[in-house]
Amino acid sequence: MENRKKLSPVMLAGTGSDVGKSVVAAALCRIFLQDGYRPAPFKAQNMALNSYATPDGLEIGRAQAVQAEAAGLEPCTDMNPLLLKPGSDHTSQVVLNGKPCGNCGAYDYFRAEGRDKLRREVCAAYDRLALQYNPIVMEGAGSISEINLRETDIVNMPMAIYAGAAVLLVADIDRGGVFASVYGSIMLLPPQERKYIKGVIINKFRGDIRLFEPGVRMLEDLCKVPVLGVIPYFKDIHIEEEDSVALKNKHSEASRGKINVAVVLLKHLSNFTDFNVLERDPRVHLYYTCDTEEIGKADVIILPGSKSTLSDLYELRMNGAAQAIVRARKKGASVLGICGGYQMMGEEVCDPHHVEGTLERLPGLGLLPVSTQMYGEKITRQVSFRFKGGRQLCRGYEIHMGETFPVEGGKKSPLNLLEEGREDGYWADDKCMGTYIHGILDNAPFIDYLLAPYAGESRRTEFDYREFKRRQYDLLADHVRKYVDIPAIYKILEEKI
Repeated sequence: MENRKKLSPVMLAGTGSDVGKSVVAAALCRIFLQDGYRPAPFKAQNMALNSYATPDGLEIGRAQAVQAEAAGLEPCTDMNPLLLKPGSDHTSQVVLNGKPCGNCGAYDYFRAEGRDKLRREVCAAYDRLALQYNPIVMEGAGSISEINLRETDIVNMPMAIYAGAAVLLVADIDRGGVFASVYGSIMLLPPQERKYIKGVIINKFRGDIRLFEPGVRMLEDLCKVPVLGVIPYFKDIHIEEEDSVALKNKHSEASRGKINVAVVLLKHLSNFTDFNVLERDPRVHLYYTCDTEEIGKADVIILPGSKSTLSDLYELRMNGAAQAIVRARKKGASVLGICGGYQMMGEEVCDPHHVEGTLERLPGLGLLPVSTQMYGEKITRQVSFRFKGGRQLCRGYEIHMGETFPVEGGKKSPLNLLEEGREDGYWADDKCMGTYIHGILDNAPFIDYLLAPYAGESRRTEFDYREFKRRQYDLLADHVRKYVDIPAIYKILEEKI
């Protein structure tokens, strides 16, 4: 039964990027759900290449989709009304309320002009959520103390003040400098903002926590804010990561005794969560690489999605990876392209309208007899489908720009038949194929099909990915309950901020 006591919203803010805000927010979503509340996540502005298509065909950051799952909800755009998807070091696609509304340079985006409109939109999204859910678990972005961006900030302290949220400051002790980062983050805030900071959570601790007990007291004396918990670093709980920063720990070489699956490490790689299930398959050794030798050792090569297909295709040609993939295919390796990777596998990728940038055309890898034309309208939708030779209904989602067709004189050979009758992808043979469908590897029958040339009679043990994720959220909640003073957080949220 839902607990009807009204709680103030809570914001997980950070001393910097990648301190673990999104995972702690997911943990609180799960804890509140377990305790009878009806929580919902909210992040006013997210910057990420990992995104997700909502059931109504709109786009949000993957982290908020994960937090929604932890809260037992279907994700919606009000949970992340503003998403920035970097297309280069200087520009990003701006996705507002689930739909692209143009590309913008960093300088133009952070100018004061036009910010009021964005602020109204994100506040309206928050208001809609707050009418339905209790409590709202908010997430900040980067550091709360970027004083040069204070006037245009719409995601950190100004959003917390608008919502009347209790702010919990998350700091990563593993990267070092935790005292300076916590103290500096708080002291750089003006007094009227500082009073919203109700607690500190130290994250990613390694070693004996008892050794940090004097540090806890020192921080509390310095900052006049309670330290609500010290969360140990964990490796045995698997929560989907938001950023490709996590991939730095997944670079490795081919391994003997398993099916080697190489995911080509693109500069603008997007939706790398496509490979989470495959990574847990006991038959598979999965690694990310752009090294030509390691590509050549793979049994299966996967070209993943990309936010900038032409730019990444150009890079693959320059660093020799494109040629290495073609050579591996000729020697018998399997090649699967997903979304942008599917586009790269064709004869050419054309962008006459400069949707992605200045490059108007590049030859593809020539592994599939298809051509891609970029268009300005983005396609986002969830799909149900049956793949080549498969009888079981599978599920996934599409997020892509452009359309792909067989080249002139080429025959149609779709990989997938969608439930509503549309066709998707291209099938050259059992070891060479491409698709626009993200999440295709979440379906066990497709993984068995992909690995069949190398697995012999071995079949994947029954694995329910949805149940696996539910279990991980519960384990995460247990972990955070053990090391964070949850009763103290409830007491903070029961008081008016």
